[in-house]
Amino acid sequence: MNGKLVTLIGGGGFLGRYVAQELLAAGARVRIAQREPRQALFLKPLGGLGQTQFAAIDVTRPESVARAVQGSDAVVNLVGILSGDFDAVQVRGARHVAEAAAAAGVGALVHVSALGADTDSPSAYGRTKAEGEAAVRTAFPGATILRPSLLFGREDQFVNRFAGMIASAPVVPVMRSGVKFQPLYVVDAAQAVVRALAKPAGFAGKTFELGGPDMITMGGLIHWIADAIGREPMIVELPDFAGAAIATLGFLPLAPITRDQWRMLLRDNVVTTGSGLAAFGIEPTPLTAVAPGWLVRYRRQGRFGVRAEAA
Repeated sequence: MNGKLVTLIGGGGFLGRYVAQELLAAGARVRIAQREPRQALFLKPLGGLGQTQFAAIDVTRPESVARAVQGSDAVVNLVGILSGDFDAVQVRGARHVAEAAAAAGVGALVHVSALGADTDSPSAYGRTKAEGEAAVRTAFPGATILRPSLLFGREDQFVNRFAGMIASAPVVPVMRSGVKFQPLYVVDAAQAVVRALAKPAGFAGKTFELGGPDMITMGGLIHWIADAIGREPMIVELPDFAGAAIATLGFLPLAPITRDQWRMLLRDNVVTTGSGLAAFGIEPTPLTAVAPGWLVRYRRQGRFGVRAEAA
């Protein structure tokens, strides 16, 4: 990747910042393209002089996408939303990126979709992710499509959200306690993106499901987090009718959930054909190996509490 220009569409997001770090470490030039480039300026010090570029982009406007990918050796589309106009962003936006990459003669395109992308998904999120994949395949047949599971990491909005609830509330309601997840470490996902770019011929035209080494239920995750941060709230597993009501009315304290996100919880979020990380030579990282290092801030006395218990 040394010296190659890689454009990251949505590169300032959670996964994007880790992909950027991996690329910069490999010597690539990185162009961060997103709606508000200033929000990604924190990445600039991570590269050498002139190694990092920034561009404004709106994936719903094909002309802005074409400008952003011009001159790129490779493109990664990391854009996705959890609410709003799914079709505009995850279908038409994905098509705009793939079409612009093809027109610019880009050598490699990695499209980051999501585990659970399915035209028959009960959620609009899952359906539009699948439709976006189809649009990418039509415009850029050699694209590599990655379907990561829920990502965890120091800045995530997944494990941290639950830890915040557990640390601040005496009672923690759990919706869809039995639904299964296969959480994936964000660094592992970023490395898969970079390895797909480094050897595009070996991964072109293929789709990979990426999941972590552990399969865990929603209820099991909540109990594990509570134990990891030394908290003992009352954990209440809600019946489905109550969860559906909360999603409809949107009144779950500290954890608002939309109706579409509720529909996403109706299906397990696990790989169906074995984790694709093996194809990239990546050993998946367990949640228990890294999460305690940042979850410590949710303990009553933070790191001091850990030291006291050890003593």
